Order: sequence, then structure tokens, then C-alpha cells
Amino acid sequence: MKALVPVKRVIDYNVKPRVKADGSGVDLANVKMSMNPFDEIAVEEAVRLKEAGQIDEIVVVSIGPAKAQETLRAALAMGADSALLIETEEAIEPLAVAKMLKAVSGEVEPGLIILGKQAIDDDSNQTGQMLAGLMNLPQGTFASKVELEGDHVRVTREVDGGLETVRLSTPAIITTDLRLNEPRYASLPNIMKAKKKPLEIKTPADYGVDIAPRLKTLNVSEPPVRQAGVKVADVDELIARLKAMGVA
Repeated sequence: MKALVPVKRVIDYNVKPRVKADGSGVDLANVKMSMNPFDEIAVEEAVRLKEAGQIDEIVVVSIGPAKAQETLRAALAMGADSALLIETEEAIEPLAVAKMLKAVSGEVEPGLIILGKQAIDDDSNQTGQMLAGLMNLPQGTFASKVELEGDHVRVTREVDGGLETVRLSTPAIITTDLRLNEPRYASLPNIMKAKKKPLEIKTPADYGVDIAPRLKTLNVSEPPVRQAGVKVADVDELIARLKAMGVA
């Protein structure tokens, strides 16, 4: 069985994003970029399934600029076998990503497609669900545990009321949540080996997918600055202030 794992290059989660002066978007100049944390979890889960002998091959794919090769090499260093970059400088929306992944899946023919549940740059949480709809495949979202059982996969997923377990026939689509696993750090030998693993580069035109945006960003702004708190002398003053604010 093959596993297809999409990964995205995003601003590193430790970096505080800056808004462009003209409010047109987030400033990406001279900013540290890394693999989307939820995608790291997806790669780690695929590698663990491979180490358990349940998956034979892991293919990672990214859609983005040429620098996304670094993200793919990081996934290869974690244990993926080969990589595909669909190179474009355009900002790709979730629906276009899902259409592209459907086309890639037609070539790879994976038994499992494992995605991060969302990217931390746009927080859309849409691609996995859209892909399942386009491919008419069963899906297990927000996975906190994945168990392969022959030609089925059991997914424990996090829901508002606790945990829910679903049993899916393969091929299936899984989106990963934070508590699924803790991604490993790539060792230096594996980083060196990753440089020799195959990395293919294509374009959206190779798949005939329309990536024209359906949405237009009108304005991007910083969140309002939080006001400083105040101290009150006693409970009566606290209640008076809450009443003045319309809270009590």
C-alpha cells in the first residue's frame, strides 16, 4: 500500500506574522518558513505505519514556490520515499489544492491519503474534506489514533463530546489532529540521504487544473491591541465597573 502525504510550506509557528503596510496580506520577506505542523504529524504517522510494515511507500507532495523543495526534503529526511513539487508562485486556494491532489492520486494510486487537518497560515480546514468529496472516498477527520486492519482503517477522531471511532474501507482520506503523535527530529544521516531521494517537479498545467482564485482579499489587519487591566479596591467597585461595561 502507498501513502500520499501533502505538505505545505508556511511561516514557522514560532514567528509572529507581520502585516504588509498596504494591508494586502502577510509579509513573507526574510521570514523563517517551515513545514506546516499538522503536516509534520501526517508525515510522522505515515512513517510509523511504514515502520510497522503496513505501508510500502510514502510519497509527499507540495504545491507552491521552488523553495518548497526544502519542505519536501525535510519530509524525505523524516522517512518519506519520494517527493513531488507542483511549482507555482500563485496563492492556491483549498479547492484548487484538492483538485490537484485528486489528479496526483490518479498517478500514485495511494491506499491512504494523510493530510494535516489545517494549515496554520489560513486555518481553512477544508482541503481534506473537499478531496474526499471530489474523489468520493471515505474520510476520517481530526484523527487522534490510526490503526490499519487489512483493507480497512480504524480512525479515532476528536469531536466536541469526546472521541468517536470510525472504520473506513481503503482507499481512504485521513486528516491529522495534534494528539495523534509527536513528529521526530530528522537525524543528520537521514538529512544527507534525503538529498539523494527522488524529487520530481511539475506545474499545475501538467494536470490541467484551473488554479484561478475564487476569493479576493480585501484587507488584512493586525488584531486590536489588548487594553491594559485595572485594579479595583473592593468587590463593590468591581461590580460597579462590570455594570458600567454592561456585563453585570
